[in-house]
Amino acid sequence: MLSTLHEGWAIFEPFLKTYGAITLFVMIFLESMGSPVPGETGVIAGSLLAAKGELSIVGVYFAVLFGAILGDSTGYLIGRLGGNRLLRRFGPRIGLTAERLDAVEARFSKGGLWIVVAARFIPLMRQLNGLVAGSLSMPFHRFLMAQGAGAVLWTSVYCLGPYFFAEVFAHIR
Repeated sequence: MLSTLHEGWAIFEPFLKTYGAITLFVMIFLESMGSPVPGETGVIAGSLLAAKGELSIVGVYFAVLFGAILGDSTGYLIGRLGGNRLLRRFGPRIGLTAERLDAVEARFSKGGLWIVVAARFIPLMRQLNGLVAGSLSMPFHRFLMAQGAGAVLWTSVYCLGPYFFAEVFAHIR
């Protein structure tokens, strides 16, 4: 974990110092939309720079929050426009038969709100959250409510945790 943070710091620090919180917005937007971007590491790096006074924690917090909400919503739209057709067409090639997809849809319809909130904290699920919810036709207003709550919780943990406990991470640099 520490080596990952150290490597992430080396990669993201120059971008964060040059472009500020907009870097975090773009990273989290892309990650939340479904791209394999290391958002957690970037958020931690941004929070640590804010703790050093080099970035505004308010700017970092809102860039991450809005990036998460807008990225998830974009992923939802992509999933809604064509995800279910693709899953039904190509799913059997990876073992996702029509019966399994129907079972996933049934589970999602019962506990979808909690799945969306919890997925924000689980790597890979965080990236696929919106795509899956859109593909499974979760009503957008329910998705927006759940992913908004998950985004606020996740942003608070990953932005404010490192910010307030920066001295724990001081030896990484």
